[in-house]
Order: sequence, then structure tokens, then C-alpha cells
Amino acid sequence: MTKVSILGSTGTIGRNALEVIRRHARHFRVTALAGGTNVRLLAEQVREFRPRLVSVGRKEDAEVLRTEFARSAVRVVHGPEGAEIVGGEPKSDLVLSAITGINGLKPTLAAVRAGKRVALANKESLVVAGALLKKEARASGAVIIPVDSEHSAVFQCLAGEDRRNVKKVTLTASGGPFFRTPLAELKTKTIRETLDHPRWKMGKKVTVDSATLMNKGLELIEARWLFDLAPGELAVLIHPQSIVHALVEMRDGSVLAQLGPTDMKVPIQVALTYPERLDAVLPPLNLARVRSLEFYPVDLRRFPMLRLALWALEERESAPVALNAANEAAVEAFLGGRIRFSDIYEVVRRTVARHRPRRVGGLDDILDVDGQARALALRYIAQRT
Repeated sequence: MTKVSILGSTGTIGRNALEVIRRHARHFRVTALAGGTNVRLLAEQVREFRPRLVSVGRKEDAEVLRTEFARSAVRVVHGPEGAEIVGGEPKSDLVLSAITGINGLKPTLAAVRAGKRVALANKESLVVAGALLKKEARASGAVIIPVDSEHSAVFQCLAGEDRRNVKKVTLTASGGPFFRTPLAELKTKTIRETLDHPRWKMGKKVTVDSATLMNKGLELIEARWLFDLAPGELAVLIHPQSIVHALVEMRDGSVLAQLGPTDMKVPIQVALTYPERLDAVLPPLNLARVRSLEFYPVDLRRFPMLRLALWALEERESAPVALNAANEAAVEAFLGGRIRFSDIYEVVRRTVARHRPRRVGGLDDILDVDGQARALALRYIAQRT
């Protein structure tokens, strides 16, 4: 039985992971949960899965949970430090890292330093701290298994393969809600329209990133660290059906592909059960019903955010940190109604244009670059509000 801690249990990935665990209850035991501000849902999860450790975002919410579970043995902690405690929980075998944004870095780092098997859904951790996490994993013996559908696809395609035979890895993108929208209309797109994704059910931040294609840019940087790939070995294709999640071209001309339903439960289960495979929690993929699979090159006029991500991928060092910070600030401002959809790109572009890439060593360097870039992005946001 695998003992599991979940960072971000009340989010989309966390809820899907608990559904997988619920379906395969004989194989898993939940030892710790970390949620945010959705205390009601977190309390329901605690009652059902009976973890011994729970973390919540705010101190006042922690007091609510302590009162509710006063007669049980559950330990309640809170804040960023609480999430780190969950990440390093000694009794857990596997940690699912699904806290959105750079807020997931420290808890993920705690899990890696504790030598855990880490099912990584928090792509930003590798984007901003890939070298640090890989170094800490080598020292502790931690194993990082990707959860993102595209990286899970590559992970599965490369199982048993000699990495020297890999020529190119292509991640697919749905194109989001605006793939066929006339370019002139993008400036006026609303929050509701942006969050209306045609294929995936995701959290708000990643759904906006899908609409701008920044999610794919971040995933390219993540793939560079996960699979030790050079920028020239990475590519993106638009695939509106979201059935083929990645393609791996080998040096002999063979192309390996992983296909699956458009549902995150599949890659989550792969990460939770690896190297085993348990029975599916979803109906099998019916390609006869799908009928056609389309692929298109990326139009950088429509998705200029990808150009910025490609710059960061080439620059390495601090560039991905600045890119991620600016994007997080801009997306938050858009979701808060302070800037337009088209302003997201302008804020990020101006921020990274002012950034001077430098070497980053440890966590303090990363957080310093993040803070400076975020402050600069907020200044540009204020000018456009």
C-alpha cells in the first residue's frame, strides 16, 4: 500500500487524484493533505480519507479545523510552512505536488529533500528551480514523475529507451478557446470567454495560460529539466482534439506517440502507480468515434507568449524565473479584472525586456529574481489599469 501526501488537495488535480485513490482504495492510504482556502471541501476530504496531517492556508481556518476534528488524531498546521511540513511528511511514500505557481516550490523542494517519490503537477517548480531540484533529488534519492499529460506522455514513450536515440520531443497543445478567433478580436475577450476551455477542465490560472499558450512555453522549460533535452530538441504542435499528448521522434525516423482520453485522471494514475498499471478509471479511448486527428504549426502572431518562453528556454539561468513571475502577476491581474486579455502579453513582454539574466544558485537567488520581476510587472499592470 502506497502512503500518499497531496499538496493542493482541493484544486482540480488534487480532487482528481483523490478520485483515483477512491477507485483504488486497496492500493493507497492518504497520510497528509494540504489545501488552500476551501475549508469546507478540505474538511470533507479529511472526514473521508482520514489523514493524520492537514495544512490549510490561513490561521483562522486552521482553528476551525482543529475545533471540528478535536476528538481525532489529526494534526492541523497552516500557511506556507504548513504546506512544507506536508511535503516532507516522514510517513508518506509519495507526494503529489499540485499547488499552483511558485507557491508550490518550497513544499515540492521539501518533498525532494526528504527523498520522496514526487508526482509533479506543479510545473513552475521545475521552470524556476530545475537545476536546484535535480541537484537535491540526486543527493536525496528522490524520484520525480511528471503528472502533466504531455510530460506523462513523453515519460511513457521513453520507458526503456536509450535517451541518446531521441531526436526531438513534441508537446501538443489544444490551442485553447481562441485558436480560430480572428486576431483583431482577441483584445476584447472576457474572463468568462477565456475560461471556457474547449477540451480540458482546469484551474483558472492554467486555463488562462492555455488561452495564451504560456502553459506550453512553461512545459517546454519543464521538459528540458525532466528529460535532459536541449532547446533544439523540443517543439510544439497545435492538436485541437487533445488525444495525442506528445510525440517522440527517434534518430531512426520512428515516431512514438501516447494517446489517451482528455482527462487528467489518466496521467495522475500513471504517476501514482508507476511502475505498475492498475485498471482504468475511465472508459477506453474510442478512436473510431474521434475519426480525425489534426495538427497545426503554432502561429506566433496569435500566441506571442510562446516566443517569450522560447527566449527564456534559450537564456536559461534567471530568465525562466522572471518570465514565470511576470506571467503569474499578469494572469492574476486579468482574472481580477484589472487588465485586458491582450495586456497579459504586454506586461510580460515589458518585464522580461527589462530583465538582465544572471546566474541563480540556491533558493534565495530564485526568490530574489522572482520578487524583482514581480514588482516590475506590477508597475506595468498599474500603468495599464
